[in-house]
Amino acid sequence: MSYFTPTGGLPAQTELLTDRAIVTTAYTVIPRGVLRDIVTSRLPGFTRTRSWILARPIAGFATTFAQLIVEIGPGGGAERPEQEPGVEGVVFVTSGELALTLDGQRHGLAPGGYAYLAAGASWAVANEGEEPTSFHWIRKAYEPVDGIAAPHSFVTSDASVAPQEMPGTDGAWATTRFVDPDDLAHDMHVNIVTFKPGASIPFAETHVMEHGLYVLEGKGVYRLNEDWVEVEAGDFMWLRAFCPQACYAGGPGPFRYLLYKDVNRQVRLTGPAANGPR
Repeated sequence: MSYFTPTGGLPAQTELLTDRAIVTTAYTVIPRGVLRDIVTSRLPGFTRTRSWILARPIAGFATTFAQLIVEIGPGGGAERPEQEPGVEGVVFVTSGELALTLDGQRHGLAPGGYAYLAAGASWAVANEGEEPTSFHWIRKAYEPVDGIAAPHSFVTSDASVAPQEMPGTDGAWATTRFVDPDDLAHDMHVNIVTFKPGASIPFAETHVMEHGLYVLEGKGVYRLNEDWVEVEAGDFMWLRAFCPQACYAGGPGPFRYLLYKDVNRQVRLTGPAANGPR
């Protein structure tokens, strides 16, 4: 399996000022060509680290999550990456080796490594190798529910979880689910969706879940609201609630993306969280 990882740099002065970046009221596309050195941010508490911030809550758009690509150089890391109380997260490694210490136990995460980090968990990350390591870090304020225990942290990998075929697709469309979708303890899912060449989502999904989609491998064409948009490995799509969406895989290899969505919570109509995270 391959996982596209940005390396920064800048375009040559001879290149044309053209790209595929799109920002609308329904969706945003951040193509991989935008992920350059000049748009990186440093993170408090991290050493020898830079990040590309792909999504953050914005009033009137998507409000439930933030997503970053974090690159840690050799010898770098953070003893307390999550400094905001009540925030859960998912880490997905795309390159290099990441040392994750979670609730006192050390884990080595290779490309495809996945960790769910429960709100309040004690965790740290470090790059103990000689090459940079990169990972996606998806963050969400956890919404507890009376009578349902909060989920526990866990570590797994893409290679350890068998994709589940979507009904009626003969395996052309499959989803790697890292948590049980019926487990109401979880209020977000971060899965991997895989399409074989030519496979499709053959209807316009229109639903309450917000999405962050990072293309790990391959290329495809996505229908976003009223537009058809070509995407490839390294592109990020950010969808607000109820943005119509469909796609087909362009080949010649698999089309795979990392998918965030908020799930399993009632819509709040009153109080300070109304119109915010569910």
